[in-house]
Amino acid sequence: MTTTEPVFAPADSLLRFATAGAVDDGKSTLIGRLLHDSKSLLADQLEQLEVASKERGDEQLDLAMLTDGLRAEREQGITIDVAHRYFETARRAFIIADTPGHAQYTRNMVTGASTADLAIVLVDARNGLTEQSRRHAVLAGLLRVPQLVLAVNKMDLVDHDESVFRAITEEFAAFTERLNLREVTAIPISALRGDNVVDRSAAMPWYDGPSLLEHLEQVEVADEAGPFRLPVQYAIRAQEQDYRGCAGQVAGGSVAPGEEVLHLPSGMRSRVVAVDTADGELERGQAPQSVALRLAENIDVGRGDLLCAVDQPPAAAEELTASVCWMSPKTPLSPGTRLLLKHTTRVVKAIVTEVRERLDVTTLERGPADSLGLNDVGEIAVRLAQPVFCDPYERNRFTGGAVLIDESSHATVGAVLIIGAR
Repeated sequence: MTTTEPVFAPADSLLRFATAGAVDDGKSTLIGRLLHDSKSLLADQLEQLEVASKERGDEQLDLAMLTDGLRAEREQGITIDVAHRYFETARRAFIIADTPGHAQYTRNMVTGASTADLAIVLVDARNGLTEQSRRHAVLAGLLRVPQLVLAVNKMDLVDHDESVFRAITEEFAAFTERLNLREVTAIPISALRGDNVVDRSAAMPWYDGPSLLEHLEQVEVADEAGPFRLPVQYAIRAQEQDYRGCAGQVAGGSVAPGEEVLHLPSGMRSRVVAVDTADGELERGQAPQSVALRLAENIDVGRGDLLCAVDQPPAAAEELTASVCWMSPKTPLSPGTRLLLKHTTRVVKAIVTEVRERLDVTTLERGPADSLGLNDVGEIAVRLAQPVFCDPYERNRFTGGAVLIDESSHATVGAVLIIGAR
């Protein structure tokens, strides 16, 4: 008897992507189709899906239920929360964030796309671009998602008409000219039927590009270039082994034994003796690996500190100008609001000194504002009780991002993208 060894994706090939679009554009069905047609479902998952589909009276598998995990989502047939799913092919591993389409869940879309390497914006071929389509494209640009895929879905319902696809892609291209998007790829699909999702479809011979999965497997993931950054998560001290290590996730650049690093806030320098991981030492650690650095000098390092490149340190900032997506349904964000700001591994007290403007995420127009309500995106100024060591978000999404936390409830109430610091 012979057995076939399973084929796994290379360990360094991970692609994080988020799906977005208006309600009923087919986001959850698309992800279900990807999982189903790429043979990424277990037998018991298929069986549960068959049972659940029959209970709803569906004649075929309702693939959307694979990601609509909340009971309310299944009953209403909508996505409410961000659902994360993992799957892999022989070429690449994927983490999917399926985000809601409703306007009132804009904050969820921001959460799902904040760490994405790529965003898929779905558009119903019958309806064309909607307000939510534009909203999600703008948010993807604001969050500096490197790549965008325009998936024109339900092409089977417009008789696979090339002119419909071309009209939508041209309108989308005109709208996104002002967005900070590195690359936009348009693909005509039918998530329900599987056309151009995993396999190329014979129903659209006029389209000669890759299927969606082929594109996802081939697209280049932007490397975390730039100067070295390591926010310290934990200082490891093992006296019996005479071991001292500074553990954290590399947030930018890379580091190798023999190189000199700068410790903030002390300003002291030290040489790296070794770059450790759970699997042993590395010749070079790079973003986004989790490592522990052994330093030659005995510096007092703790959680919230930063190890960085000596010649390109970040700003030590007590005042920030930032874009913010406000997430609190209870109270608006206004000048004088006191919060906690969590930046990398550091938490400091903060006060909003100014609300400068509000961004209309459907038209890209900016206007003055006295406060920001739920799901509003705007620009604010913040003063901090202690400095944080940060970069502009456009240079480093990790050290340029932060969250605002309510002091009393400890709920996350804002997503922050740092524009400037001093």
